[in-house]
Amino acid sequence: MSVLVSAYQTEAMRTIEVRQGDLTEEDTDAIVNAANSHLMHGGGVAGAIARRGGSVIQAESDRWVREHGSVPTGQVAVTSAGSLPARVVIHAVGPVWQGGRAGEDELLRSAVWNSLARAEELKLSSIALPAISSGIFGFPKDRCAAILVKAALDFIEEHPAGHLRQIRFTNIDRRTVDLFAAELRRVEEGQG
Repeated sequence: MSVLVSAYQTEAMRTIEVRQGDLTEEDTDAIVNAANSHLMHGGGVAGAIARRGGSVIQAESDRWVREHGSVPTGQVAVTSAGSLPARVVIHAVGPVWQGGRAGEDELLRSAVWNSLARAEELKLSSIALPAISSGIFGFPKDRCAAILVKAALDFIEEHPAGHLRQIRFTNIDRRTVDLFAAELRRVEEGQG
């Protein structure tokens, strides 16, 4: 189980949390996979999700790609969660960092926004996300934290009566967790 590091509650009684721990152990309605466009879950967060959730996640991902084609950067696909505690896995395709000159910020924001929107469409109340694109895709971790936290706040503001009540940012490494916690503190100080 993850450890709560920081939390922020909005006026609409929605909670944004920063947690340290294994995303695959989160008991939220959905977890988000930092996926590639072909939904091949070999390494990083994707590999961990596929190993822990079982072969059904890769099988459903393969079927999704056969039926719909590869997932464009900034978009999402949904599969069951196999043997994970979550109900579904939302596979979000974030951008590969190219120095910030190829629209990476907006593509990352889209990946997060579309993950939250899909959870809302599915009438889910909780979701846990990793630091999408900040691993092998090379997106700067501090910039990633700022974009993800802002996207979550904007989504909540735009959907004040929505189903989604809890958004968790769950990462295993302390450096990433600290960057997300610092970003959430900036929000609290700005709102306070």
